[in-house]
Amino acid sequence: MRDHEALAAFERIYRVNVGAITRYFARRCVEPQLVADLTADTFVRAITSFPTFDPSRGTATGWLYGIARKTFSAHCEQSARGTELVRRVGGRRELGRDELAELEERIDAERPGRLLLERLETLPEIEREAVELVHLGGLAPKEAAEALGVPRGAMRSRLYRAMARMREVVRDEMEVRADGQV
Repeated sequence: MRDHEALAAFERIYRVNVGAITRYFARRCVEPQLVADLTADTFVRAITSFPTFDPSRGTATGWLYGIARKTFSAHCEQSARGTELVRRVGGRRELGRDELAELEERIDAERPGRLLLERLETLPEIEREAVELVHLGGLAPKEAAEALGVPRGAMRSRLYRAMARMREVVRDEMEVRADGQV
């Protein structure tokens, strides 16, 4: 593929997926600047590795969610080491009022998703991420499997187990409420 064709293909992928990737980070972060930074970092990593993207191995959406997961993981590691402030101050542009307001709206819109993620904390990490990618992110199970780096069959069984566990949690919560304890 020529450079201009590759750039046009990446631009299409970006336009189709930027909203979903932004929502992914808005479910995890409440600071608009951080959501913007993580989204930008994801697409910088994606365009850098775009020559290695193989559509025959999976969808662009699954590929991008995999990059977003790694971006967020790296951010968490950096934050834990206290280097986040230095990284953010070094060369990041500040968001304009309109951009800030738009990201605040997206973060507010993802509040139910953040609440669901809190309830999902009782699940093993891989099941939690599977539920999020499929039920909040809108990915097909095969795309979620690609993003998580697991076989499709394993993804189906993880989703089944996770949903069964969540039904138990909801049932237990309803029983507690019915008993008047909450």
